[in-house]
Amino acid sequence: MRVDQPLLRRSAPLSLQCSCEENQPLVIIVDDDASVREALSELILSAGFQSTSFASTRELLDADILDCPGCLILDVRMPGASGLHLQRHLAENGISKPIIFLTGHGDIPMTVQAMKAGAVDFLTKPVRDQTLLDAITAAIAMDAERRAEAAVAERNIKRLETLTQREREVLHEVARGRLNKQIAFDLGISEVTVKLHRSNVMHKMEAASIGELIRAWETLPMQMRQAGAR
Repeated sequence: MRVDQPLLRRSAPLSLQCSCEENQPLVIIVDDDASVREALSELILSAGFQSTSFASTRELLDADILDCPGCLILDVRMPGASGLHLQRHLAENGISKPIIFLTGHGDIPMTVQAMKAGAVDFLTKPVRDQTLLDAITAAIAMDAERRAEAAVAERNIKRLETLTQREREVLHEVARGRLNKQIAFDLGISEVTVKLHRSNVMHKMEAASIGELIRAWETLPMQMRQAGAR
């Protein structure tokens, strides 16, 4: 089965709310060609993934399902906002959804633009089933990794919020590789006090070692790490 060919049978309807609640990867197709949407849906379901499809980027945005784990398959040229416009819109709004472009109208400048903006792949129709499934698998794995990293960062942000201002200052200095005596001199406190603050920091950040503490620090957003110095 080639994904540029129409299917005789429609795929079964999907409960988007259920899919999101179960945290199952969802492959979202956006293409103005109904036959392409049907063919893609059939292929994706046959590979064991869940899918849903939309005829335009506006329909997708109105559905409010971008928080679901998974990836996007976008046509480049469609009535209204194009796939490239949607890619830019998501980036501007901090939505790092893995995107696979699948189009019959691609060119080199367009491919370069999409890939520089973070697309997982840029494929042209007709495409081999396995080539597309490999791209989908890679995109879903990328999304799972990003979500895991975000969960770790969120957990460490909550822990950071339990620190006092002085403890944050000590954490910032420890992350810089400063010794206790150097931290004591810089902050105008005793080494004993530094050790006490560092012990509290490790307890609150749930770090068993300095190395683990520094790794937790590095998961924090840059603005929070910079704020720790003040």
